Amino acid sequence: MTIENVQRIAVIGAGQMGSQIAMQAALYGYEVALQDISAAQLEKGLAGNRAQLDKRVAKGKLPAADRESALGRLHPTASVEEAAGAADFVIEAVVERLDDKREVFRQLDKICPRHTILATNSSYIGNSRLAEVTSRPEKVVNMHFFFPPLVMRLVEVVKGEKTSDETVEITSELARRMGREPVVLRKELPGFLVNRILRAIQGEAYFLLENGVASFADIDKAAELGLNFPMGPFKLADFSGLDIGYYSRMDRYRETGNPADMPPRALKTRVERGDLGRKSRRGFYDYSTDPPRPTED
Repeated sequence: MTIENVQRIAVIGAGQMGSQIAMQAALYGYEVALQDISAAQLEKGLAGNRAQLDKRVAKGKLPAADRESALGRLHPTASVEEAAGAADFVIEAVVERLDDKREVFRQLDKICPRHTILATNSSYIGNSRLAEVTSRPEKVVNMHFFFPPLVMRLVEVVKGEKTSDETVEITSELARRMGREPVVLRKELPGFLVNRILRAIQGEAYFLLENGVASFADIDKAAELGLNFPMGPFKLADFSGLDIGYYSRMDRYRETGNPADMPPRALKTRVERGDLGRKSRRGFYDYSTDPPRPTED
């Protein structure tokens, strides 16, 4: 198989990540099936994509005809079989929970043609833990886009224990043909490149918060004004989704049993009450106000 054989792409999961990944592929000429069991989620994802493209058209960055062509290449469906049954490349973008992802990969392995590459957009879970439930481990790979995929250029491509060089090469070239820049990790490790660096920064930020050294708003201000970060670690956590950070930490804790890997109290409290960051309009900050104001624990 070569990159030229990749004609039809399926994206499983129409959340903010999945819907934008699908739109990015459609913008670059691919026929893309976007699947989600929730009709409301599909509708929301498509509406969000159109809004993003409308902004580009209004700014003169995208011809209106190209917008309509791209939207026409994006095909929503509630059926995994319809989405992936004839796909050459599948990108899974469901919730960041190992059991849920493994179930998706079991299903995809049965549905997809034998040549189909199965990629996960997971930002923490290595593909080997998903490949083991399939009969094609050499065709399983991480293809981790960054949020928002319609803006962020980087894609982390991770070679698993049994991922073939061919799969890595095709995945990397597909990222380029979707207008993105790949980096290749030759081995798996939790958090990959960017999130490992970010985890070190966030770990220190949570340490300072939970030991009463400073408020999270002041920690953010210090990072933004003192380190010239575009947003502080807590604002970035809100932006990415607090549930994603929470579940990745829980997965790491279940693997290591190390109490240091448990989610910090400030994160756990917010996720348990449904404050997931910008997508729920409330996390470390309340986004119902302009500018957003810090929330209480």
